[in-house]
Amino acid sequence: MSIIDKLNKDFESRVRLGIMSVLMVNDWIDFTEMKSLLNITDGNLASHSSALEKSGYIEVKKEFVGKKPRTSYRVTNIGRAAFVSHLNSLEKLIKSK
Repeated sequence: MSIIDKLNKDFESRVRLGIMSVLMVNDWIDFTEMKSLLNITDGNLASHSSALEKSGYIEVKKEFVGKKPRTSYRVTNIGRAAFVSHLNSLEKLIKSK
């Protein structure tokens, strides 16, 4: 298996790469803050976070604060391990001759 085959297709999108990068250094982060940090639309964040959730890489928590709905995200242990592996493969690819 070549180095490029070890890259995780779930993280190929720049939005998913951004979501995972933000979650690796934050415990929980809410929808509005994530959207603002990545400068993306509601729909873009919703679709990519849903895909990452289905893969088991992130956890999505929906709750009400007062009468306002709030969606928050955090990386799962599986997601953390998969993302670290992806980053390690990227690093090996960059350093390969």
